[in-house]
Amino acid sequence: MSTIHILGIAGTFMGGVAALAREKGHTVRGSDQAIYPPMSTQLERLGIALDPGYRADSVAPDCDEVVIGNALSRGNPAVEAVLDAGQRYISGAQWLSEQVLPGRDTLAVAGTHGKTTTTTILTWLLHSAGREPGFLIGGVAEDFGVSARVGSGREFVVEADEYDTAFFDKRSKFVHYRPLVAILNNLEYDHADIFPDVAAIQRQFHHLIRTVPARGRLIVNGEDAYLAEVLAMGCWTPVERFGFDPSLEWHAELVEADGSAFVVHHRGARVGEVRWSLLGRHNVLNGLAALAAAHAVGVELATVIPALAAFRSVKRRLEVIGQARDITVYDDFAHHPTAISTTLDGLRAKVGDARIVVAMEPRSNSMRLGAHAQALAPSLDGADAVVFLHRPELAWDAAAVIAAVRGEAHAVADTDALLAQLGAIAAPGDHVVFMSNGGFDGAPRRFLAQLQQP
Repeated sequence: MSTIHILGIAGTFMGGVAALAREKGHTVRGSDQAIYPPMSTQLERLGIALDPGYRADSVAPDCDEVVIGNALSRGNPAVEAVLDAGQRYISGAQWLSEQVLPGRDTLAVAGTHGKTTTTTILTWLLHSAGREPGFLIGGVAEDFGVSARVGSGREFVVEADEYDTAFFDKRSKFVHYRPLVAILNNLEYDHADIFPDVAAIQRQFHHLIRTVPARGRLIVNGEDAYLAEVLAMGCWTPVERFGFDPSLEWHAELVEADGSAFVVHHRGARVGEVRWSLLGRHNVLNGLAALAAAHAVGVELATVIPALAAFRSVKRRLEVIGQARDITVYDDFAHHPTAISTTLDGLRAKVGDARIVVAMEPRSNSMRLGAHAQALAPSLDGADAVVFLHRPELAWDAAAVIAAVRGEAHAVADTDALLAQLGAIAAPGDHVVFMSNGGFDGAPRRFLAQLQQP
């Protein structure tokens, strides 16, 4: 087997590629400049050597192949050295399509929100059906302990990201996967660093649709107008829509307002009732989409719906990391206004009148560029208090956002100040939710440790 060096190895996707390459017998090394849990923990458990930072000598001359993540650009010292040396290089998405997916039935989960959770639910359903699926998830699945596995079964489930592939391949990652079944969960404007508008994202989704065969299936959110426009561009595959509308092929009927229980209907017939630990209307839709996709590859849903009661989801998806002084602390990945709003709505439905305090790091490229600045304050209406980590590099006016927040709001310049502010705000009975798509300087667990001090 060959020696592979992965540049950007600590990213959720590239860390999954590393796990797959290691499982296939390759010697794997990697470099990154932002290494934090849960991916850093996974890589350590796999025994993969990590090289911090990007230098001209990061990649050994005898390396057989360099897999380059989309976070790296021309001008990066490691990238420049690879190009100058004439070493073989490839993107993570193309490596997956060439080394893992041939001969498999690929099930791809695409959408602005819910990709990771839906991918994990679908994988769990196939696993519960005895299918032994392979998977690559953009996070560490609690039920599997890893973000990726080759699997011995026919199916391979992949989180299908619309972000670009690499500095040398500006197509969306998901065009590489050529799935038999594709879930289109939703579509909103995001990734302002690469897409000028929604139409540009819709075009990439249409490119994905063009790759799904006529014998396959498209599982599409029937409540999403942008996805309806994508289908109108042309579609050559049977479509099944899902949502809460009884006229759709798949629809959910809430049993509990917080989304912890719902009835599944397929073409008007009752399929079964889901009871699980997940919260929120958005997770009901995620579960419905996963059930429809599992059904598309022949899974008998009545046999696997009971398994959702034991489903534990993904780390950092409204993950309870602990409780101290009667304060519950959560770590959550939400970083788009819609995801923030739906996550808080689900938590509110569960906790009732209890106070919700949000610690927010606006870290995504779209957030830093100010693309979501106007929508951010309304998305936080479900919180009683918000503390923003407003780092100096943020381009938008934090004062304007704070002034528009419904409840109490503060902005601080660093993590230490954020923890101090939370310490002054939080009270017994509160639910404190940390929201960031990055490491957040370890703030969630630092705050929990702060609460646990005598």
